[in-house]
Amino acid sequence: MTSASLVPHSVQLTGGLGASSGGERQFVACLARAAAAAGIDALFMEVHPDPERARCDGPNMLALESLAPLLKQIQSIDAAVRNGEAPPQ
Repeated sequence: MTSASLVPHSVQLTGGLGASSGGERQFVACLARAAAAAGIDALFMEVHPDPERARCDGPNMLALESLAPLLKQIQSIDAAVRNGEAPPQ
């Protein structure tokens, strides 16, 4: 069985901004790392160069500059969970 984590939906606050959805971006990285530790096969995250200026879903997005370091952490966690080895550098 394949499992995936849809991180933006996990931090979304439907109607949180009145006329549109809000979100709790501060939890994106933590939830993504937790999903990797749980052994997911796929991870969906929304990123944007400037989430505050995104046309939609900005409150649920990770800043593009934060993506590479987070993906390295997720790779390390995934490797440890799957086979106890560190990913190639």
